[in-house]
Amino acid sequence: MFEVPSLSDLNIAATLPVMSLVLGTCILLLADLFVPQERKQLTAWLAVAGLGVSLALSLLSLGDVTRFGDGDEAFAGMFVADTFTDAVNVIALVTALLGVMVAYNYLERTGTQRGEYYVLLLFTTAGVMFMGAAGDLVVVFVALELLSIPLYILSGFRRPQEASEESAMKYFLLGAFASGFLVYGIALIYGATGTTGLHDIWIAVDDIVAGDATSQYLLLIGAGLMLVGLGFKVAAVPFHMWTPDVYQGAPTSVVAYMSVAAKVGGFAALLRVLAAGMPHFVLDAGAPAAWQDTVWLVAVLTMLLGNLVAIVQNDLKRLLAYSSIAHAGYVLLAVAAAGSAGLADESAQAVVIYMMAYAFTNVGAFSVVIAVEKDDASNTGVTSMRGLARSQPWLAAAMALFMLSLTGIPLTAGFVGKWFVFKAAISADLFFAVVVGAVTSLISAYYYLRIVWYMYFEEGDGEAVIPWPLAAAISIAAVGTLFLGVMPYLLTDMAREITLAFGG
Repeated sequence: MFEVPSLSDLNIAATLPVMSLVLGTCILLLADLFVPQERKQLTAWLAVAGLGVSLALSLLSLGDVTRFGDGDEAFAGMFVADTFTDAVNVIALVTALLGVMVAYNYLERTGTQRGEYYVLLLFTTAGVMFMGAAGDLVVVFVALELLSIPLYILSGFRRPQEASEESAMKYFLLGAFASGFLVYGIALIYGATGTTGLHDIWIAVDDIVAGDATSQYLLLIGAGLMLVGLGFKVAAVPFHMWTPDVYQGAPTSVVAYMSVAAKVGGFAALLRVLAAGMPHFVLDAGAPAAWQDTVWLVAVLTMLLGNLVAIVQNDLKRLLAYSSIAHAGYVLLAVAAAGSAGLADESAQAVVIYMMAYAFTNVGAFSVVIAVEKDDASNTGVTSMRGLARSQPWLAAAMALFMLSLTGIPLTAGFVGKWFVFKAAISADLFFAVVVGAVTSLISAYYYLRIVWYMYFEEGDGEAVIPWPLAAAISIAAVGTLFLGVMPYLLTDMAREITLAFGG
């Protein structure tokens, strides 16, 4: 018979950062009805306030100034409130704050200023936070849909522009298809273990490894199907097909946010499912986890395709789309490393460090694209950067910093992220994958530094529109990229205490 959970089982206090955001978003949805069309900027400020409250609560929890709730679980184990959850919350909320800032004037000058934009962005952020805190496969699926559905709508926000509507349709159709794989994977894992709770799966895996061959195959196929569903969300090869078309057609302010938020949620869920739920799922005694080889192979393919195809791109948004694919490959190296015994926590720390560095760098790069883009979504070619250093020297300097960080040049946040990802992979003896990562990083220097060349060594007008919210977002991203590179201990101190609730 169903038992009604007690308040101590629910432990709602442990969910304060995300629940405050959800409650604030619901209030914002109603409040926006009373905001006149000509004053929709007020909705943006209310969104910033809601994000600020949630970020403050997350930082308090991460800094151990206070720990909300009792224990590391909420909602009877379906929500995990550990240090990894806190770190994911911080990254998601910082990305969302930058996303609101870059959209503030972009929506107005493109004629798409509607209050629901900010509501959808906040719901997506809540989805990312729930994915990082998922303690049950059902929560992973619900959180994925909460993350994805608003992004489908935001991708078509520039209606009736044909390219925007097309990108939304492609994203929706392929996303729904990928969700089907995810649900089927959850069903097979449930069939093998008899549960959807990650902690119970972690316990059940020992019995499965002991000799139930049928359950082993069910669990292996289920994990593979979940990798397909989440691999689509992080744009890993061969589930990346949607990325360049959606990035090119969707509003650039949406892409700036989506390029980071979707990855944060996807990788957080991958770590929860694989590194926390099935780190000791082995087919041979003493071997790494059964899923490790598949993950590092996908990582290698993703790094190779993303970097090689980016070389021939002449549109900034498509170039950064393939760059985004490549960076998914680097993060997958850390996920693969979690398949080796005792490396789950180190892998989680590497992913958190990389995603924080990537958040500042990638949002900053797309913010510069917004500055040079025309109101009709044109002028996003690589050649639009010609002469930018003469007309807008500080903007060119910021873009150069972002390009160096994406390459992984020392004294930038991108270098710190790659250092820890490669370090985790080396600890797991994934030497071939690390060599591919190093070589593709060198290849990426060509198309990143080509943009720097256009800005500093080519003649051109280099026109840009930089209202103060966009300038503030670019400045924050540049400062974050530089500070985290020059003072990496800011990242390492944050990540040092990160542990996965039970997989570690």
